[in-house]
Amino acid sequence: MKIVLAYSGGLDTSVLLSWIKETYDAEMIAFCADIGQEEELHGLEKKARNTGASKIYIDDLQEEFATDFIYPMIHAGAIYEGQYFLGTSIARPLIARRMVEIAKKEKADAIAHGATGKGNDQVRFELTAAALAPDLQVIAPWRDASFRDEFPGRAEMIAYCEKKKIPVQASAKKPFSSDRNLLHISYEAGILEDPWLDASDKKYRGSFTTLSVFPEDAPDKPEFVTIDFKKGNAVAVNGRALSPLGVMKALNKLGGKHGVGRVDMVENRYVGMKSRGVYETPGGAILHFAHRQIESLTMDREVMHLRDSLIPRYTELVYYGYWFAPERLALQALVTESQKNVTGTVRVKLYKGNLMVAGRKSPVSLYNPHIATMEADPTKAYNQDDATGFIRLNALRLKVAAKVQRKKK
Repeated sequence: MKIVLAYSGGLDTSVLLSWIKETYDAEMIAFCADIGQEEELHGLEKKARNTGASKIYIDDLQEEFATDFIYPMIHAGAIYEGQYFLGTSIARPLIARRMVEIAKKEKADAIAHGATGKGNDQVRFELTAAALAPDLQVIAPWRDASFRDEFPGRAEMIAYCEKKKIPVQASAKKPFSSDRNLLHISYEAGILEDPWLDASDKKYRGSFTTLSVFPEDAPDKPEFVTIDFKKGNAVAVNGRALSPLGVMKALNKLGGKHGVGRVDMVENRYVGMKSRGVYETPGGAILHFAHRQIESLTMDREVMHLRDSLIPRYTELVYYGYWFAPERLALQALVTESQKNVTGTVRVKLYKGNLMVAGRKSPVSLYNPHIATMEADPTKAYNQDDATGFIRLNALRLKVAAKVQRKKK
């Protein structure tokens, strides 16, 4: 049997690689996706082989992540439960897709992951596999009672690694779990399982500042940033043309400096429970905000309202793991069409965690100052007398209903 495992070289996946190899008497192929987590990848190949892998793939997927996953999601205005920028959610289908591609290339029988049975990631990985390779087996050790019995905690995993001479740097106690990529970093579990705990308290603050400072620690002077858009895509920052990856890196740096995009929320997981998470999404928050500003200038009202009505549905599809489902693809086609005139420049003011628009312009702006002006309209494009009939017709049903109700009394 041949199995492709999502592998990071940390404690959990090191144990998984060895345990799955023994349990299934399998040939193990490790796969690590570089999606901007900036974890140390040096020496990972040697470590994977020493742990029992016959081969390891280490793929840089950052540009693909930005272009094919982050940008289309930004087009849709997606944000889960009004706060979460979907940083982990949008990364999983990319990782899973690449795993499936490797499995097909290597003629593997199965893929395996280390997502727990309580989280969303197991669903995201496996729905992607179901959509792209329905006959491929998926192994999820954390849903195997024998695995949980053998490893009820980190102490047992560390002891296992010592016994098997697997080199890992881990401690029996960890204050929280984190997951980082190009779009964000998330923190959950451990001390954060108490929703009353203030993650911004000075004694914890240093633990939650990987990508951004807390607003109170940001500079006292605001900073302005301009972002150029073409058909909904950010193509330049402060006048400098950049690829989607370059845009994300530039905005992460700027947003992080000013404490932008920090979220502390209790969210509803797909599997039914509530969980508390702390997120840093500096670049994504700026991009989401600026994109909306340029849309306000260039997008037709009815198109915007139609797209906006679909945001909750689209967002759930991403959060739940249905990126490759036909309904998400259909929605994306509509979203893409809505972006064809979303072109122009937005100026954003960054100050102590706040995002404020400081200007917007576009060569295809639908805003006409001559029509909107409170002064005389020199173009005579809008006749205020027309509003009389407009209001009368729209009021007709209200008047009819009011008269019926009056008669009933």
